[in-house]
Amino acid sequence: MSAKPLFTLSDQNGHDFSAAEHLPLVLYFYPKDSTPGCTAEAQEFSALLPEFRALGFQVAGVSRDSVASHQKFVCKYALEVPLLSDKDETVCRLFDVIKEKNMYGKKVFGIERSTFVLDAQGNIAREWRKVKAAGHAQAVLDALREQVE
Repeated sequence: MSAKPLFTLSDQNGHDFSAAEHLPLVLYFYPKDSTPGCTAEAQEFSALLPEFRALGFQVAGVSRDSVASHQKFVCKYALEVPLLSDKDETVCRLFDVIKEKNMYGKKVFGIERSTFVLDAQGNIAREWRKVKAAGHAQAVLDALREQVE
């Protein structure tokens, strides 16, 4: 288990989202709004949100997209999960999710799809890196259920 500085980012409505006020927290990082994998992942986390909350966890997604982009994404797909804008990559770098990627033969830096569970003290209790979008939200929920039982 490792400690991470808690943070505040703007959500899709432009409101401050302070991680310290939403612990324990499932924090998932994703590359880009409205792309197929990111849409599937956001929809799964949204659909399972009541089950995460029943276990006592909040859920939030983070990407480098703007507040306006998040707002469109949430509206288009009726997402329930707060989406946080990290345009300057501060939080992405805290969690070390900015990685070099190969996009069509060109090297670029982007978010590696990753999820972290922050416990009630803000420590990282669990992490998943390089995850596949489909089925990931369910896998996180299953792991938390095992932990709680």
